[in-house]
This record gives sequence, C-alpha cells and structure tokens, in this order.
Amino acid sequence: MVILGLTGSIGMGKSAASRAFRSLGAPVHDADHEVHTLMGRNEAAVAEIEAAFPGVTSVGTVDRGALAVRVFDEADGLDRLEAILHPLVEARQHRFCAIAARNRCPVVVLDIPLLFEIGSEDRCDAVVVVSAPPALQKTRVLKRPGMTSARLAAILALQMPDSEKRRRADFVIRTGLGRSFSLNAVRNVLNVARTLSGTHWPPPRVSPGRASPRIHRPLRA
Repeated sequence: MVILGLTGSIGMGKSAASRAFRSLGAPVHDADHEVHTLMGRNEAAVAEIEAAFPGVTSVGTVDRGALAVRVFDEADGLDRLEAILHPLVEARQHRFCAIAARNRCPVVVLDIPLLFEIGSEDRCDAVVVVSAPPALQKTRVLKRPGMTSARLAAILALQMPDSEKRRRADFVIRTGLGRSFSLNAVRNVLNVARTLSGTHWPPPRVSPGRASPRIHRPLRA
C-alpha cells in the first residue's frame, strides 16, 4: 500500500484536492478534521487540554476560540498543545492505514497541513504539495470569517514557505487554473502513485526506549 502525504499552506486549495482524491477512489485521512473531533464533547483530548490550559473547556467540549487565544498568548502554548494532539492524531492515522491495508487499498492519502513542519513526510512514500500564487492565496484566506492580514501573516510565519514545500515535494498540484485542471493533476498523481512500491506500511517496529529513525528520501519530482 502506497501512502501519499498531502499538504499545502493555508489558502492553497488543499481541501479541494483532498475532495478530488476521495472522488477518484483514494481513502483520505484528514488530520484537521481529526483534531476537531478530538476536541469535541467528551472526546480523547478534552481532559488533557483542560489540564494544560485551565478554563478553555465547557460541558466536556473545548472552546476552540478560547484555546487559540491561550495558545498564541503563551510562549510555549503551541508546543504544549501539539504534544497533546499529535500522538492522538497519529494513533488514528495508524488505525486508518491498518483498515485500508486490510481492504487492500492500493493508495491512501494522509492530509496533514503541517506535514513538513512536524516531520510526517518520513511516514509517507511520496508527498503531494498543493500550491497557488500568493495573491490568490491571500484573496482566498481574507474571505474567511474573522481573518485579517495580520492574522494571516502570523499563520504564515508558523508555516514553511510555499517555495520550500514545493522544493521538497514529489508532486506539486497547482490550483487556481480551474477545477478540471486540478482534478486532472490529482488523477495524474494517483496514476503514478499506483505504480510505486509502498515501503512505509506496515511501519517498522521500534525497540522500547528508541526513537523511530528519520528517513531522508531522494525526491522523485
């Protein structure tokens, strides 16, 4: 089974690419959706988040607005939140891959917004980056409720530059050129992916007390 990592900076069109992969028959695990689920009523992350950021939950649910304020106001807030969420999301990604493998899926997609930033490319056979011109990216993002230029700049400061993501990618899907263009690009990626040899499932066993080795793959594109 081939594991594709799907990523892209805010406003690049990654969600549309994710839907296209699904429409073409590739199962997709959405890390952002999983995070929102984990912070829902009585879900796995709620108690840990309340312990780390007292006062950001109510009736068993995380108030994401209140949490965002705390995370960005506290110097180590983002690191502490990620330390809670990342292991939980990875465990659900593992379960997703295990089910897909049992179902003999040839290709699965892990949709991870900060894939390069957190080193998740090492768990993928190839990485797909979704990209768009900066002006189009800004126009898209500023249409979102509550978004400002200052907030966009703060978000981009936490993300790897698009140029570097494209440099590291195995495949680049360019958006903003029409839906049919993007859909064909996704179809082409899947066609190539089905010819690859999956080497990341099942994941290698790691001895207790030892970290998983980081794998530096040569790029194919």
